[in-house]
Amino acid sequence: MGYHRRIGSTAEGETMEVFEAIMNRRSIRKFSGAPVERAVIERLITAAGSAPSVANAQPWHFHVTSGATRDAVCGVTALSTVHLQEYLDLLPPADYEAAERFFANLGSAPVVVVVSVPVAEDEPTRINDTLATGCAIENMMLAAFAEGLGCCNITFSFWVRDKLADLLGIADDREIISLVLLGHPAEVPEPIVRRTDVATYLD
Repeated sequence: MGYHRRIGSTAEGETMEVFEAIMNRRSIRKFSGAPVERAVIERLITAAGSAPSVANAQPWHFHVTSGATRDAVCGVTALSTVHLQEYLDLLPPADYEAAERFFANLGSAPVVVVVSVPVAEDEPTRINDTLATGCAIENMMLAAFAEGLGCCNITFSFWVRDKLADLLGIADDREIISLVLLGHPAEVPEPIVRRTDVATYLD
């Protein structure tokens, strides 16, 4: 099954295409490195910004990095494995080396979207903002699939996010919660077994 998906023009077609995208999307961690057109990225950001949020708060913000700025982001995320050395020493050498390569270059993704939310003053607001931004990220990922792109949402080592915020000029009243890697896929991961015991039906 090809990686490229388009949303149909009819109501029935849209429903089927959406389900197809949901069921066939995979997290991509290896990219060709080929650039992504700005117009395509803008469509993904528009899709992300169409997500629901409490009282239409739209708490998300996306710092879309490419080129030299993207390379600088990789320089910061590479520090993740430095701080994790004591844990990575427990891993087989091949796994440690793979982790080093990934965080140093983020899978050769040409676009890295740094996602932030406001620093919440209370727990309900934090939960609402995080859930809403998760919906926005999923919109972005499904839209990327529809455009024939690969993507991966990663939560990285949070002890480097202050350095990342300084690099991108993200204010102290916001916190980074995720990175979304975007690009042309260089792998087609096999489907994974999904749990089926995730719902309880009550009449």
